[in-house]
Amino acid sequence: MKVVILAGGFGTRISEESHLKPKPMIEIGEKPILWHIMKYYSQFGYNEFIICLGYKQYVVKEFFADYFLHTSDVTFDLANNSMKVHNNYSEPWKVTLIDTGLNTMTGGRVKRIRPYVGDEPFMLTYGDGLSNIDLKALEEFHRSHGKTATITAVNIGQRFGVLDMDEAGAIHAFREKNDDDGSLINGGYMVMNPSVFDYIEGDDTVFEQAPLRNLASDGELMAYRHEGFWKCMDTQREKQQLEEMWQSGKAPWKIWE
Repeated sequence: MKVVILAGGFGTRISEESHLKPKPMIEIGEKPILWHIMKYYSQFGYNEFIICLGYKQYVVKEFFADYFLHTSDVTFDLANNSMKVHNNYSEPWKVTLIDTGLNTMTGGRVKRIRPYVGDEPFMLTYGDGLSNIDLKALEEFHRSHGKTATITAVNIGQRFGVLDMDEAGAIHAFREKNDDDGSLINGGYMVMNPSVFDYIEGDDTVFEQAPLRNLASDGELMAYRHEGFWKCMDTQREKQQLEEMWQSGKAPWKIWE
């Protein structure tokens, strides 16, 4: 199953760093948060990635083009114009980087990668959120209910769209948060069938609005409940919190050696 990662936005809420690079390239432990997300998926056997780019896309492309320079020891022999890479561990990844437009909305970005996904279900997530979700259990849940889309519901009091759902995980509405709501929100880490593309009109479509609302009203949206760790890096403060977790050696998403 391919993994689609949304990594093209401007990241305006963390502009202290995003004016220099896309938000998914902001570093946690000297590695882009995008790398952490991909490492996590890889631990569950998901190694084929489609990354939706837009703002400062060249930064992401250069990172993967020079991946060994970022992750290995290197000797440059200037006299002989040669380079030798030492201890080069290559990730088992196939990475497709797609220009989905500078000002394209999230739904439009998803729509644009349709030719690269094919006719099979695919994972979909954001390039700024970390979790310790059981991805295999998420996939199994999605395949079990037969609906078009599965999103991960997490318990946290933040400023995102609210899910009205029943005990079985069926979502009946997806709407904006108000003062009377609880704290179940869409934490990303989604699974989609190809029929989801029919719910997206074009570049101006915000995936979190009409597509998810229409999926819910059609009975085609389900939620996988995750009660473990989840955190979105939306501000400098949240970036620092993730950095502190990493430096402490107790980052919940680090399940690799």
